[in-house]
Amino acid sequence: MEMNGLYIVIASACILILAYRYYGAFLAAKVLVLDQFRPTPSVIHNDGHDYVPTNKWVTFGHHFAAIAGAGPLVGPVIAAQFGYLPGLLWILIGSVVAGAVHDMVILFASIRYDGKSIADIAKEEISNLASIGAMLATLFLLIITLAGMAVVVANALHNSAWGFFSVSMTIPIAIFVGIYLRWLRPGKIQEATVIGVVLIFAAIIYGPQVAASPYASWFLYDLETIEIMLAVYGFFAAALPVWLLLAPRDYLSTYLKIGTIGALALGIIIVMPIIQMPAVTPYIYGGGPVLKGSVFPFIFITIACGALSGFHTVIATGTTPKMITNEKEILPIGYGAMLTEAFIAMMALIAATALHPDDYFAINSTVESFKTLGLQVHELPALSQMVGEDLMHRPGGAVSLAVGMAHIFSRLPNMDHLMGYWYHFCIMFEALFIMTLIDAGTRVGRYLLQELLGRFYKPLENVNWAPGVYGCAALICLMWGYLVLQGNIGIIWPLFGVSNQLLGTMTLAVGTTVIMRLGHKRYAWVTGVPCFFMAIIAIAADYENVFYSYIPAGKWTLVAFSVVMFLMIVIVLVEAVRSWIRLAKIPQNYKTQAEQEAESLKKYGNVQVDIK
Repeated sequence: MEMNGLYIVIASACILILAYRYYGAFLAAKVLVLDQFRPTPSVIHNDGHDYVPTNKWVTFGHHFAAIAGAGPLVGPVIAAQFGYLPGLLWILIGSVVAGAVHDMVILFASIRYDGKSIADIAKEEISNLASIGAMLATLFLLIITLAGMAVVVANALHNSAWGFFSVSMTIPIAIFVGIYLRWLRPGKIQEATVIGVVLIFAAIIYGPQVAASPYASWFLYDLETIEIMLAVYGFFAAALPVWLLLAPRDYLSTYLKIGTIGALALGIIIVMPIIQMPAVTPYIYGGGPVLKGSVFPFIFITIACGALSGFHTVIATGTTPKMITNEKEILPIGYGAMLTEAFIAMMALIAATALHPDDYFAINSTVESFKTLGLQVHELPALSQMVGEDLMHRPGGAVSLAVGMAHIFSRLPNMDHLMGYWYHFCIMFEALFIMTLIDAGTRVGRYLLQELLGRFYKPLENVNWAPGVYGCAALICLMWGYLVLQGNIGIIWPLFGVSNQLLGTMTLAVGTTVIMRLGHKRYAWVTGVPCFFMAIIAIAADYENVFYSYIPAGKWTLVAFSVVMFLMIVIVLVEAVRSWIRLAKIPQNYKTQAEQEAESLKKYGNVQVDIK
């Protein structure tokens, strides 16, 4: 029986909408008892800088752009090795009962604790030891995440003059837009947007001329060189003023994200591609060319951000809680944004599995691995000729996704001759997703490192102290840059996935404590069940990574990262369980949402907010 991509799009949209309407509403009204009359941190501490009451949809856009890195694009594509069905099921089930719950509960907790970080919440809710464990775990996750994302970009751009030129040009374009808005035409956001978008498309359109010119060698680099370049770029992104590079890049990439995902959804509806990958493949038992592990537990850690992401904790306890003006906004922003990301993951899965399976494996496996499979490429030589790139053996997910997306776009009326431009546009789209994460992630990592080291040397706590800024930015980039050089995507991505799920497990444990502290012990299962399930998954995957992959290969740095991350999470979980035992004695709170809001209205009044 053939599976049409259109059916998956429609079914996924219906399931996610129903989940938001019913399960999300249940969390808001019964579990968390959101209170629209209780002032939020942005209202209480409105300083016009960090705490700023912001329009709900602007906040949603910021939150979605920050959490939707490359994970929902790359993870499902890599997981397609197991067939389309395992990924499809986990994206839908995981996002509804685990990922969106995780994001919504920790966002609520941060708002109730004045916009504090996960480490501060763990300190208040659990213990000081849990706080230190949470801080270190978050820092380690950031380092591993940045390494995983850099590997994906490097695999897509090495020895590709057109691709490297188009993506590298976005850096001076973003800087120009930043200068334009800062000094040349302050406040003229419409002008800057038009200029930035036009220049980005020009970088794609003129890519072939550059690749065929005598200057092509300026944009041809091997894999290791690009990985080093990305680490150097990360340093400048973390150290330069936010308005000069990070903010304009994020802003421009948001247009590309929304526009491209919308176009892909429309393309799937019009083209109705047939899913050529079988529902399950023989690699569900392990030994695959992309990932060596079996579908259990590797489907969970590979899908990662498309279903559950510990990385979202950084955003949900960072900037977002300082912008929300009303607790009722936690539902669309915390729960809704994650479901939107799950929908993106589903479309990425469709685009990748619409390729012929042999072509998919030819792209995502190394030369040696592909030879052992005994497979023959089908459409790939023709596709390579159409896009103007050698598509063979470019693992990481980015290339196969770009080929799948370009294949769908090229089947639209009068679009078949633009296959090369569609492919490179998709590569730029993915690279901007990832480099946006590298921008923000490296900067957040620098903040965390300054906060951690500031406990031992006070001047480092000052985020504006130049030696601390440059020193910690360099140290963060050295750590994730060194990690990138230690292995390929088959090694780095599982490490990222395990760390991501371990941090998600930790956050769910903290969320369970928050729910119990509210007196809602009867609903502790909402976060408790996915917490224990993901703990089992992450520990099993961590064990397999260390003993079946890293130690046999002599990757002792990766062993050290895995062990430290595991120990930090165990500390938090043990401390959390101890806090649950104490909180079990607290009486149940049976106040309804209406009763809670009536009390708040009487206490605080109807606060008027100046929304930006």
